[in-house]
Amino acid sequence: MTEDLPADVADVLDALLDAEDPVHAALRAQVPHLSVSGRCTCGCGTAYFDLDRSAVRPAASGSGTVVAAEAQILTEDGDCPGEVLAFAEAGYLSWLEVCSWSDTVEVTLALARRTLRR
Repeated sequence: MTEDLPADVADVLDALLDAEDPVHAALRAQVPHLSVSGRCTCGCGTAYFDLDRSAVRPAASGSGTVVAAEAQILTEDGDCPGEVLAFAEAGYLSWLEVCSWSDTVEVTLALARRTLRR
């Protein structure tokens, strides 16, 4: 079962995808047609997407799976405990992943959202 795109996912995609970049602009055009098909069960916020491909055109990001956009996640004191990545498959947004490099800081999509909105 899918759900509408949650605000945290939409906000992070908005911050990650630069409207001035042609590939990112094409991926941004897909966001209104995305829905979340699943989330990682660990609580990190990673989201997997469903997309009505008939409603949008693919981005020119290649035929395979690529990291379409990424950003480091920073804490208030400037530490970098992880990153957030947007993946595209064959030019279509497919998932948003939150990666942790820390055993001491809980790295989540909420932390990524705060970092990217600064």
